[in-house]
Amino acid sequence: MVLMMVPGVLVMLLFAYIPILGNVIAFQDYQPYLSIFEAPFVGLEKFVGLFDDPDFLDAFRNTMVLAVTQLVLFFPVPIILALVVDSLSPRRIRNVFQSIVYLPHFLSWVLVITFFQEFLGGAGFINNTLKLLGMGSIPFMTDPSTFPLMATIQLVWKDAGWAMIIFLAALSTVDVSLYEAAAADGAGRWRRLWHVTLPALRPIIILLLILRIGDILSVGFEQFILQRDNVGPGAAEVLDTYVYYSGVIGGDWSAGAAAGLAKGIISALLIWGANSLAHKFGEAGLFQKKVG
Repeated sequence: MVLMMVPGVLVMLLFAYIPILGNVIAFQDYQPYLSIFEAPFVGLEKFVGLFDDPDFLDAFRNTMVLAVTQLVLFFPVPIILALVVDSLSPRRIRNVFQSIVYLPHFLSWVLVITFFQEFLGGAGFINNTLKLLGMGSIPFMTDPSTFPLMATIQLVWKDAGWAMIIFLAALSTVDVSLYEAAAADGAGRWRRLWHVTLPALRPIIILLLILRIGDILSVGFEQFILQRDNVGPGAAEVLDTYVYYSGVIGGDWSAGAAAGLAKGIISALLIWGANSLAHKFGEAGLFQKKVG
């Protein structure tokens, strides 16, 4: 079993841990034609410059708005889907439903955005129907004020079905005798859900919530860079796209690295804070303090 882990560990070392060393350019005035050993050291200059850059502040604000919207509107959906699927009695219907909600996950963001554009775009099905009825078109895909909601709807359609798998796995471990005992005591369907099912899901919900809070600044890249021109950078620019445009396209590699490193540090602090909060409520969380 240990030998089977070796290839995965090597891939992780090569593509996840060794590249961390490249973060040193966040403290340098790095240029591609210079090595990291030749680039001049500038300390925290690039980090200070980030907070003087209005584009970075706009990207940070957009990221937080999108992250909170996704946390509130997306996170509960896989749980609800898992409860619905678990309640379906005929196995054939259950399998068909699962297949339908899984399928969008395997589509690229290019296809997903294209689908939404064809359905909700200015020349899409909905707006063409409204025009035929003598009504004005609605800018579903180009309105900056509603973009966070639209982006969350796209994420729900694409990934909610895939995210429910882990909750279905948790539901499969619930002891059936608990439901039988609750039913024998007169508990109806909703009481069994509240007193048996949800308590069984609580540990995994807390764990995934901690991980989601830690990853809250990673709202996505492809989804937003594909729609950036439609709604404008003021609405669709997030930290990941800012790093790309400022670092790769703009040529300021050190500023891009500084933004990425700051994002990673904040994410680590968020995980630590969320895990500590979970401990205060008596949950195991992601990791526990060593006792003794």
